[in-house]
Formats: sequence, structure tokens, C-alpha cells
Amino acid sequence: MLDYRVAVVGAGPAGLATLKALRDRGISAVCFDAGERPGGLWVLGGPHSSAYRTLHLNTSRTRTEFADFPMPAGWPDYPGHELIAGYLRDYAERFRLETRQRHTVTRVARADRHWSVTAEGPQGTVTVTVEAVVVANGHNTVPRRPDPAYPGDLAGEQLHSHDYRDPAQLTGRRVLVVGGGNSAMDIAVDASHVAGTTLLSVRRGVWIVPKYLFGKPSDTLNGALAKRLPWRARQRISQTMLRLAVGPVTRYGLPAPTHGFLQDHPTLSDALLPRITHGEIGVRPAIERLDGDGVVFTDGRRDPVDLIVWCTGYRVELPFLDPALLGPDGAASLPLYRHIFHLDEEGLMFVGLMQSTGAALPVVEAQARLVAARLAGTYRLPSPQRQRDDCAAELRAARERWGERRPAMRIDFDAYLALAAAELRA
Repeated sequence: MLDYRVAVVGAGPAGLATLKALRDRGISAVCFDAGERPGGLWVLGGPHSSAYRTLHLNTSRTRTEFADFPMPAGWPDYPGHELIAGYLRDYAERFRLETRQRHTVTRVARADRHWSVTAEGPQGTVTVTVEAVVVANGHNTVPRRPDPAYPGDLAGEQLHSHDYRDPAQLTGRRVLVVGGGNSAMDIAVDASHVAGTTLLSVRRGVWIVPKYLFGKPSDTLNGALAKRLPWRARQRISQTMLRLAVGPVTRYGLPAPTHGFLQDHPTLSDALLPRITHGEIGVRPAIERLDGDGVVFTDGRRDPVDLIVWCTGYRVELPFLDPALLGPDGAASLPLYRHIFHLDEEGLMFVGLMQSTGAALPVVEAQARLVAARLAGTYRLPSPQRQRDDCAAELRAARERWGERRPAMRIDFDAYLALAAAELRA
């Protein structure tokens, strides 16, 4: 006997979108989530959240919203975390999506022809038997620090961006922010307003994209081009626009981008470059070693530092799954048909296990619809061999574009949405 047809792990955007799609198809589902309320990483202070008080979207509202639930037109183009957390709460309420909060999934395993899902909750252990499992708990929860660690020791404090919540943590400190992604830029800007000194260590160059180009949110321009041009042509046009808008980043002391635009996750910031030009943020190269009350950089310079904020990303870990289900290289390298369907295990699906060139919400909404269509019997997967061949071809193309930076997880936002829509129609 099945308790439900589907178990969903996680009640962030991916889990909520999955519940909505299943409900639309009349498919019974149970959803377990470790937090106090739905919303995932957007819930400030949640058990796995990396949100901080100054966090805002880095993709624009109209390119981020669920198609089934548009954000209010009067909202800012780049809403803050409180609005997004409220939006996800309202989404769950509007579509009557039921979740079991404060339930941490500890084990997902085969049970004959079905799946057994075990979670620890306020009243103890809960185990359900289901036809299918959708893993939708995200992959930005386990902090990754430099490995191997830099030589030497620091007398001061070190924290990962996952544990950053408020600029008050930076007040009066001699702060070094390490990284080139969106969190690094946000935290460096925060520090520049309250810290004693602020340094930003960038090991490799990235494209710094202003949030507005020609008076419009910058990602809307690339979205318009995506309907007409392949990514290589969009890359050339986008790079030209960025050079005209901000000039070469080397002018600001930052290293030149290591990869072409659209070949890495863009870093959006309107505030970083002005804070650098005002002398409020000092740019440094990679760290050579930690040195007591300071840090020595690869250019030989030494600066006093009493707080390092490591903005060095996250490890992709799914501890509730048997490692044998994830393959020898782990979840980040797991081949999935359409980035959703496990190649060997019928009924094991993933929503949100990807890295997009754009927003996440429309992608997980599209993935959720394919999951629901598959379970409803209106979407049929190709043969196992064709699935493997497709994954292999996609991986080759991803390596050509993104190199070895998690190629199995990479997707082009606009191309993927078009492909998912075509799959659903077929």
C-alpha cells in the first residue's frame, strides 16, 4: 500500500513548484522540509538558508517570477529577500500546497518496487512508502571552503558567506572578502559602509554586469536576444554592450574575465565598481598565505585583516541518498535526462539540481511540469539508451562551453525553457 504517490524533499521554490504541478494533475504528494515555513533559502534564519539582510534578487522580477503566479507589477525590479519569502508563502497559500515543516529527511531508499522515505520531525520518526521521490532541496546549503586550505594561520575570525546575516557582523573590522560571485560583491559592498577597511580578493576574473543597461534590467535584454540568436552571437553582443557600459574591469583593478560572457554565472552589481573607485574597497589578487594578524597575497602585498569572509560557494551533497545512486563522482556530476530523471532508477527525479545562466524559479517550474506529466502518463521518456546518448551529447556541449566547472549541472536559461516547453507539448 502506498501512503502517497510522491514524496517531495524540500519546500523551497523547487519543492513548491513540484507540489503545484502535482496538484494540478491530481497526484497525491507529501512534502518534507527542515524549516519553520516554506521558502527555502529565502527565509532569513532558516536552518539551511544563506540569506542575509541586504540580499536582493540578482535576476529581474519579470525574468524570475513563476508563470502561474506573477509578482505584483508595482514591486521593484530587484525585490529583497523579505518580498521573495512572502511571495513564496503566498504561492503556497494560493494553491493550497501542504508541507510538513520541521521534518528533516534522513533516508531515501528503494522498497521493492517503491520508495521508502524517512524523516525526523517534532513527533519523532516518520516513514512513508511512495511510488516516486522528487529531490528538490537545493544545493546551496553545505559551505565549501578552500581545499587545500591556505598555509599559515589567522589570529582573527573566519566565516563562510553561508553564516553571514547582517552588516553588523562587519562593523569596525578589517574585513577581507574572498570570491568573485554575487554574494562576495554584496558582502564587500556591505562591509565598505561599516568596516574599518574592506578588501576583496579575486582569484580569477568575472564579468561584472550592472543591473540596468539602457534603462532596462540587464537580463531582459539578453532574454530578448535569446529568442533570435544562438548563445555565441549573444555573447559577442553582450560583451560589446558591457565594454561600452562599464569599460574593462581591469580599469578598476580587477582581473580580466577568465571566460567569455554566458560561459560562467554572471555577477550583477551596481554598487561594487563605484565603491572601488571611491577607495572604499581595495582589490587584491589571490591569497598566498595567512600571516597572524594579516594576509599575504600573491603579488607580495601584506594587509592587516581580522575577519575573512569566504564566499567560495557550496558543495553539492545529498546525504539522505545512497551514494550508489549518485555515481562515483557525486551529485554534481550525476547525469540526468533533461536534468530531471535518473537514468537507472525509475521514480527518482530531481528538480533544481542545476546551475542556470538566469533565474531559478522559471526553470524549476518547467521541470516540475515535466515531472507531473511523467507521473500522470502524458509524457513518456525515450529509451534508456537514447536518454544516455542525449546526456552524453549535452555533457560534451557543456564542457565545450563551461569547461570542467560542474558541466553536468549547467544549463542555458532560455534554451532550457524552450526545450522543456517543447518536451511538454510532445
